[in-house]
Amino acid sequence: MVIVGAGFGGLQAARSLRRAPVEVLVIDRQNHHLFQPLLYQVATAGLSPADIAVPIRRLLRGQENAEVLMAEVREVDAQQSIVRHSMGEVRYDYLVLATGVRHAYFGNDAWEADAPGLKTLDDAVAIRRKVLVAFERAEASTDPSERAGWLTFVIVGGGATGVELAGSLAELSRRALSWDFRRIDPAAARIVLIEAGDRVMASFDPKLSRFTLEALESLGVETRLGAKVIDVHPDGVETTEGRIEARTVIWAAGVQATRATGWLDAPRDRAGRIRVLPDCRVPRQENLFAIGDAMTLGGSEGEPLPGVAQVAMQQGKFVAGVIAREVRGQRPAEAFRYKDKGNMATIGRRLAIAELGSLRLKGALAWLIWVFVHIWYLIDFQNRVLVFLKWIWAYATFHRGARLITGVDAERGPNLSNPQDEGSSRRSNSN
Repeated sequence: MVIVGAGFGGLQAARSLRRAPVEVLVIDRQNHHLFQPLLYQVATAGLSPADIAVPIRRLLRGQENAEVLMAEVREVDAQQSIVRHSMGEVRYDYLVLATGVRHAYFGNDAWEADAPGLKTLDDAVAIRRKVLVAFERAEASTDPSERAGWLTFVIVGGGATGVELAGSLAELSRRALSWDFRRIDPAAARIVLIEAGDRVMASFDPKLSRFTLEALESLGVETRLGAKVIDVHPDGVETTEGRIEARTVIWAAGVQATRATGWLDAPRDRAGRIRVLPDCRVPRQENLFAIGDAMTLGGSEGEPLPGVAQVAMQQGKFVAGVIAREVRGQRPAEAFRYKDKGNMATIGRRLAIAELGSLRLKGALAWLIWVFVHIWYLIDFQNRVLVFLKWIWAYATFHRGARLITGVDAERGPNLSNPQDEGSSRRSNSN
């Protein structure tokens, strides 16, 4: 069988089949499994990329019936049961699509160049570079209006990603960077959160939404509720409430399924997710399943299941059980049942919200629960230890150690002081 995607759902499906009489092939275009809930920490220099990612081969090396292929899947031929990818093709008896989501710009894909989203490690590193370069450009600028543009950060979307980014950026500018510059005051940075709806964190209880709004404001974040983005430019955004001059815009307003779901002749929702049957099968395809963000399925109360990691993980385990029972000739389970273990989000230092069953928590207690839950679910023991120690250090000192500007600067090209440096670098590399 073939699993496309090694995110939370795909990896859980593969691991749950370790004792099943099947051969498992996991295909992913990246070589690592990513703990996406902490991507914003990489984007705001709180953690390094390796702290939240683990090579897939390392995670599955002890599973004898599992293989890993780093390749980009380009087509699924459901009629012939073939997956075609960048390295060739493979036939399958069962296929599990766990391909996740990508950014949604609601028909304005050209905005992505100036308002990047946050879904991959590359996204996080690019945003980190963009944020840190903005402070460097502000320090070098002598024009007050230009400096103000560099020190203005706009985040579009008031869901968990947008709120966590806004809170973390506020703490980065007001704490971690506060003593590092001579000509600017990083604490004067303007952070604006734009939300088209009437409240932030709309999926949470209204009281927790109000607490989140107040917490953001206490951190110095400006919130624009009921404002819609009309256009995005390299130097700002146009909204229904006016223009905001900003050199850094981050998109956290929506997601849609990857193009992989379009390869199948199956019903999809407006976000491109496959409308699966109760057992997560793709309609009219007995040997094909879609899980996690690649699918949509109603919960016990008829509402679509949320696009969170715990849904994907539970579906991965469920589908693995369905396949294992079928190959053994046993009767499979009839329908997937989602068990909601709660929902939580962090806003800043000692500031978080949590819904755990009937409990509604906020503030320091919710933040402590958030910390330990996220450390627990980090998939590798080494990562748990490293993240825990870094968070303790950051809490005690307000220091963020991942503030490196690497790669190509979009404003100036490669970071070379002069052509002679480039030539000497090439000569030294050739020796």
